[in-house]
Amino acid sequence: MPEHDIAPQSHNGAALLDPEPERPATPPGDLSDAVSAPGRELLAVLARHLPRIRAEAGPNDRDGTFPAETFRAFGVDGVLGATVPAELGGLGVSRLHDVAVALLRVAEADASTALALHAQLSRGITLTYEWEHGAPPTRALAERLLRAMARGEAVVCGAVKDFGREVTRLRPDGAGGWLLSGRKMLVTMAPIATHFVVSAQAPMAGGETLLYAPIVARDTPGLSIVDGWSGLGMRASGTLDIAFDDCPVPAGDVLARGSVGAHSDAALAGQAISSVAMLGIYAGVAQAARDFTVDAVARRSAEAPAASRTLVAEIEARLYTLKATASAALVNIDELSPRLEMDSGERGRRMMTPFQCAKVTVNQLAAEVVDDCVTVVGGATYVAEHPLARLYRDVRAGRFMQPYTYADGVDYLSAQVLGLERDNNYVSLRATRPADSR
Repeated sequence: MPEHDIAPQSHNGAALLDPEPERPATPPGDLSDAVSAPGRELLAVLARHLPRIRAEAGPNDRDGTFPAETFRAFGVDGVLGATVPAELGGLGVSRLHDVAVALLRVAEADASTALALHAQLSRGITLTYEWEHGAPPTRALAERLLRAMARGEAVVCGAVKDFGREVTRLRPDGAGGWLLSGRKMLVTMAPIATHFVVSAQAPMAGGETLLYAPIVARDTPGLSIVDGWSGLGMRASGTLDIAFDDCPVPAGDVLARGSVGAHSDAALAGQAISSVAMLGIYAGVAQAARDFTVDAVARRSAEAPAASRTLVAEIEARLYTLKATASAALVNIDELSPRLEMDSGERGRRMMTPFQCAKVTVNQLAAEVVDDCVTVVGGATYVAEHPLARLYRDVRAGRFMQPYTYADGVDYLSAQVLGLERDNNYVSLRATRPADSR
């Protein structure tokens, strides 16, 4: 399933915080409202689009059709620039709590749309960091993209996972730039993307391999979109393969991401910041399943049997627990974002570890919620086009998302608990694995 793209090593949340007075935080487990004025504005704009998203969810899932018209409307209404700073023309949403709430609302209508929107909203957050803290060429590139995102003209998504045993590599072009070759799979939002942030390796003389994130425009010579993916879930997320055949990339469009095997936990901060809001998607799927099931039980003429009432009670408890856990992880990361005075490795771990605890919990409980809803509603759900069947397939995608997949998350958390030395940067770690195990 789609993975999230590579993110910067750290993030200055202080420069992104809404200067206006904020409402008191919503109760843990609620995730029902935004805590900042820009976040509330985003929810109000999204509310106008939810009826259409909900109406098209079933047909788009059935046909594997990306909701391109919805995203065009998002561009007109400023949603595609929601996490772009206000001074660059965006809505200025910077609280990850608020991004997660927005994704939850969209996922209640359609998880595929929410997953694709996450790719864009996350990119606004990470590019803002580059705009604030990068070298002059990087700041110029980030500002150009952010302004275009705010105008609804730029759609920027990530390309992380290599296809099969291929390794996507950069090599010098002899004139100060780079050439990019390889193939990426599971690239969400690809049908409408204008730019791709690519995870690539560059072997250096002496044996060291550096990690980079070139930003490649869709119309770059040598870039091609490989269609034909037919997923089990998230079928309308526009998840395709992208191939690169000696694509020219200017030096100023290539972001440094450290080296393979560096064992630096500084990267964890950016990776957590760019991905934690995805928890809202799976909370939204669980909420949608719960609401459908409660409505179905309420419409039955006979009183629900004890077994069904027991499952409904457990559904409610699990939904509260997963929301409370997600909320705590989001608040933690929002509070740690401006703490740049901390040791970078410690800061990264203090962001990533609660996030991973929340991710394991949300992925497990959201799937259990949907599964119990299928049991309560009954055999009618065992049809591909039933709303609960779609939710059942979509919710399973959470365990494949980086950082981390379930297996990688177990390795990370157990190493933290047991004090084991390991490379926690999943991009670097994957680069050291044998090709047939990636």
